[in-house]
Amino acid sequence: MITKILKKIKYYIKKMFIYIKKAWVKYHFMIPLSVWKNFFRKYKTPIFINPDNERDYNRWIKKNKIKSKYKKLEYNPLISVVIPVYNVDPKHLKACLKSILSQSYKNFEICIADDNSTNKDTITTLKKFEKKYKNIKVVYRKTNGHISRASNSALRLAKGEFIAMIDNDDIISKYAFYEMVKVLNDDKTIDFIYTDEDKVDLNGVRKGVHFKADYSPDTLLSCNYFCHLTLLRTSILKKIGGWKPGYEGAQDHDLFLRFVEQTDKIYHIPKVLYTWRMVEGSTSISIDNKSYAIEAEYKTLKDTLKRRNLNAIIHHNPNKLPNWIEYKFKGNPKVSIIIPAKEKIDVLTSCIDSIYSKTTYKNFEIIIVDNGSKSKKTFNEYNKLLKCHDNIKLVNADIEFNYSKLNNIGVENSNGEYLLFLNNDTKVITPNWLEIMIGYASLSHIGAVGAKLYFEDNTIQSAGIVLSYELIAADAFKHYADGPGLYGRFILPYNYSAVCGACLMVSKEKYLNIAGWNEELKIAYNDVDFCLRLLKKGYYNVLVPTVSLYHFESLSRGQDSDYKKVKRLAQEQAYMRDHWKDLLLRDPFYNDNYVKINPFMLTNSKHR
Repeated sequence: MITKILKKIKYYIKKMFIYIKKAWVKYHFMIPLSVWKNFFRKYKTPIFINPDNERDYNRWIKKNKIKSKYKKLEYNPLISVVIPVYNVDPKHLKACLKSILSQSYKNFEICIADDNSTNKDTITTLKKFEKKYKNIKVVYRKTNGHISRASNSALRLAKGEFIAMIDNDDIISKYAFYEMVKVLNDDKTIDFIYTDEDKVDLNGVRKGVHFKADYSPDTLLSCNYFCHLTLLRTSILKKIGGWKPGYEGAQDHDLFLRFVEQTDKIYHIPKVLYTWRMVEGSTSISIDNKSYAIEAEYKTLKDTLKRRNLNAIIHHNPNKLPNWIEYKFKGNPKVSIIIPAKEKIDVLTSCIDSIYSKTTYKNFEIIIVDNGSKSKKTFNEYNKLLKCHDNIKLVNADIEFNYSKLNNIGVENSNGEYLLFLNNDTKVITPNWLEIMIGYASLSHIGAVGAKLYFEDNTIQSAGIVLSYELIAADAFKHYADGPGLYGRFILPYNYSAVCGACLMVSKEKYLNIAGWNEELKIAYNDVDFCLRLLKKGYYNVLVPTVSLYHFESLSRGQDSDYKKVKRLAQEQAYMRDHWKDLLLRDPFYNDNYVKINPFMLTNSKHR
C-alpha cells in the first residue's frame, strides 16, 4: 500500500513539473482565464508515453484493443488474399492463415503461390489447408522465381474485386477486412486502402509500431510507408502488370508507386490491423538482412523519376538505405530572400553573413523589410551591407508590427521567381540549401517547402508542424537529438500540413494563387495559415530535412509574455479555430492515435 501511494505521489509530481514547464514556455505564467479550464483538464490526463517503449506500447495495446461491432454491409466485394510462399516455417504459416480464416468479414479467398519450396513441411502444411478449406487455392511453381513472380502466380488465381497483400508469416487483426470493406461501403470509388502496423518478436512482444499519415506523395517516394496492410483494386493492379521481377526487396514499393500514378482514390485507416513477424533474416529486423533490397530501392526510384519525367539526383549509398532525392530545376531562377527586421542589427548581420558565406547558389536577392528601426548603429550597418552587396534592398515599413504584412511588402518589392521567407534570427548551415529548396518548390504539386531547424545546442527546433485544436500548432520533435528520426523524418522529405515560417520557400506563382500572407494574423500562426491555404488549393507542403539552419527562436521579438500579447494570441487562436476547425481536429499528415498536445506521443488512456 505504501509503495502504491509513493508511486502515485511521484506520478503527480512528475506531471506537475511537466505542466509548470508548459505554463512557462507557452505563457510565462500569464495564463488567460479562458485557458485555465483546458489547463486543468490537461492536468487530469495521464503522462505521455513513447510508443517506442516496448512495455508502454504493450500496455497501450491492451487498453486500446480494436473492437468492431459487425454490422451488415450492403456492399460485400470478394477479397483475394495474395500470399507468395517459400520455405516458411509451418508454425508461422499456420498462424498467418488462421488469422485470415478467422476474419469477421467472410467474403474472401486465399490465393497462394508456393515458389518451389524445398521444405517438405511447408508443402505438407499448404496441402492440408488447401484440402480443408474451399476458399484456399494453391499453385505449386516448378521453378523458384523469387517473390515478384510468385506473387504474380498467386494473382492469376484471384477472382476478387480487391487484392489484399499479406506476407506468409505475419498476422492480421480479426477485424481487418471488415474495417476495410466498411470504408468501401462509404465510398465505392476508393482504389487503395492501407492501415497502421506493428511488429512482434519471437517471444510475442509487440513493438515497432508504425502510425502512418494519410496519403503523402513525397513521403511515399522517400520510403515505402504504405507497407502493410494494403487493399488494392484488382483491375488497376492487373492493368499495371502486377509485380515486376528484378525489383525483389523493393517490389512492393515499386508496385505502390506505379499504382498511385493511376489513381488518387487512396484511403488510410489509422488502426493497427497488421502485425509483422520479426524472424531471422527478415527486413522487419533490418534492411541489411536483404542487401539486394538497397539496390532495388535505388532502381525503383530511378525508374519512377524517369516515368514521371522528373530530373533529379538520387543520393544513393550502395551499402545502406535510405536514398533521398534532390530535384534539378530549369534555368537559373532568381530567389527573393525576404527578411523582416527591426533593430537588433547584430542578429540580422549574423544571418546575412551566413547567407553570403555559405550559399552556393548565386542568383538571389535579399530584401530587408525594416519595421521602424531608429538607432544610428542599425542604419550604419544597413549602409555597410548595401555598399558591400549589390543584391540587397532595404525597404522601409514603419508600421505596427505585422509579420504577414511585412512579408507581403517584401514580395511587392521583389523580382524573384521563388520567394524565401526567412527570420532574421536564423543562420544557414547547408551550403546548397537554395538549390534543394528550389528543386522541391518547382514541382507542380508542391506548395510550401520547409527546412529542419536547430537550436544553438544542435537539438531540433522544428522538423515540421503538427496541428491540434488545443494548441493550434506545435513544432514536431522540439528538443529532440538529431539522428535518423522517427521512420527517417530527420533525413527524408516528409509531407506535413504546415512547415515553420522561419525558413519557408514557395514559388511566386503559388504565393499569388493564395493572395499572399493573411494580414489578419499579425504575429502568431500566420505561417500555419499560409500553408493551410496552399493545402486547400490542392498543393502538398513538404519538410526537406537535408536543408538545415539554426533558428534562435524569438531572439528578435522575445516571448509573448505581457497581458496584451497573450490577449492577442488568444484572438489569433480563435481565428484559427474558426477558419480551420476541421484540419485542427484532424491533421491528415499526423496519426489519430498520437496525442494532440505532445507530438508523436501516446497516452495511457483509452481513446478509441
